[in-house]
Amino acid sequence: MGWRNPPVPWQELEARLSGRTRPFPADGDGGDSPAWSYHRQPYQPPEDLKPRRPGTFPQAHPYAELHCHSNFSFLDGASHPEELAEEAARLGLTALALTDHDGLYGVVRFAEAAAAVGLPTVFGAELTLGLGRRQAGVADPEGHHLIVLARDATGYARLSRAISTAQMAGREKGKPQIDLETLAAIGAGAQPPIFRAAATPAPAAPTPAAPAAPATTAAPAAPTAPSRATGATPDGAGAGTPDHWLILTGCRKGVVPRALLEHGPAAAKAELARLQRLFGRPNVVVELWDHGDPLDSARNDALADIAIASHAELVATNNVHYHNPPRRKLATAMAAVRARRSLDDLEGWLPAAAAAHLRSGAEQARRFARYPGVVERAAALAADCAFDLHLVAPKLPPYPAPPGHSEMSWLRNLTEDGARTRYGTRQHPTHPRAYAQIDHELAMIDQLGFAGYFLIVWDIVQFCRTHDIYCQGRGSAANSAVCYALGITNADAVGLGLLFERFLSPERDGPPDIDVDIESDRREEAIQYVYNHYGRQHAAQVANVITYRPKSAVRDMGKALGFA
Repeated sequence: MGWRNPPVPWQELEARLSGRTRPFPADGDGGDSPAWSYHRQPYQPPEDLKPRRPGTFPQAHPYAELHCHSNFSFLDGASHPEELAEEAARLGLTALALTDHDGLYGVVRFAEAAAAVGLPTVFGAELTLGLGRRQAGVADPEGHHLIVLARDATGYARLSRAISTAQMAGREKGKPQIDLETLAAIGAGAQPPIFRAAATPAPAAPTPAAPAAPATTAAPAAPTAPSRATGATPDGAGAGTPDHWLILTGCRKGVVPRALLEHGPAAAKAELARLQRLFGRPNVVVELWDHGDPLDSARNDALADIAIASHAELVATNNVHYHNPPRRKLATAMAAVRARRSLDDLEGWLPAAAAAHLRSGAEQARRFARYPGVVERAAALAADCAFDLHLVAPKLPPYPAPPGHSEMSWLRNLTEDGARTRYGTRQHPTHPRAYAQIDHELAMIDQLGFAGYFLIVWDIVQFCRTHDIYCQGRGSAANSAVCYALGITNADAVGLGLLFERFLSPERDGPPDIDVDIESDRREEAIQYVYNHYGRQHAAQVANVITYRPKSAVRDMGKALGFA
């Protein structure tokens, strides 16, 4: 096996010799591409599910599900985003919202699958307020919930900022910390410090706390009579309110339903008034759902009365946690794993029936017949909030160019200085095509607006060089004479005759990929430099989505089933 090969356990060696291991991809080239690793393949819809064209939705009972969890709500949702999109298309839903807990982890897979089956997409999250500790091992997790749906790309960006603020303020995994006032301020466009602590542990009385940014109170609604269908009257949001968000009052742990259950209609009405004051009356919708629980009808009646009295809209959802009824068994087993109890011990907390699945518009219309219009209103709100995820394009933080320079002029200056070292002067270059290639690349960078991107990478490399930290740019960036002149790479793209368009061209989506390897023992110094120089609100590390290993899955499910 050779002296320099890594150690191979006997179990793996035996499996390889027995032919039980997966073969490496045949098309791997050994370069910087991910061809040698196993990763998710592009989504392919089932053969029996034909993509729908816009405008081909059923008209009898149009309905869109606005409250839906995937398995990216860890140990809560029990269906993949792809399964949810497929089932929504089969049921004829006009759109589907993905609202996982405290994150947007599943939106890429959801958007990809939804586009393949012709399903409009709404993106949001169910945010947790008032957590005192991590909820692992808790049968009925604490905290209040609030559904936030993004109306557009701006709303999506602000929701991402709110989630990041909450997760960073919690200081540990699984304990986001944010209060309603901070959330409303972010929705209105404020950018609070990323480590700002939550001001209030949980939404309680409607006494207004000091907001993180000025918010304008919505003007009282005109005394027109709302219908029981929606409970809404026209009203202006006022300047400074988060009009890029749509707020749903949420499930039984929502601030309004929970106040109704624990303190009665007056407290629930006060909580709804608080949401309307913070987010703007037109942006807050009272959510109704019916899982067949004996108290669901009474609760929905009370919520409808509160909405009518508060001039708020009503909408029907099903608080979905799996795509079809048979998946309920897995959902309950996962709930037991989350609570670290057996199914027998957790029985009193589990739903009585398989009700939290996607339903068609006709089925929802029958369930909510006593609230005319709430099912159709879900479809209308979804049409207002649906947009393509490709419209979301995060911007890099601005590079602090010296006075008198723009990002592009400073990049030209640095490249010219580096080119003199690499290729000599323009009058006497060591390679006849060097400066023509550099000018071509700079023109392309200027055209695509990526000057700041190159400056940021150059800045990180410069930090490593000046602090004697080994670093090296690699991959397709080696095709760039600009990267060579800046010292990011050590491969002479001009001398080697490499094609720049493999690295950057107008036909590519997004900025180019520049990989920089930094020595492992001192990598943390570079990471902290980036955080300190650009701010923690402008820097992040890439996270992997991990899955259960078979051994861990069998062990935890065995405990849930009472075998341990």
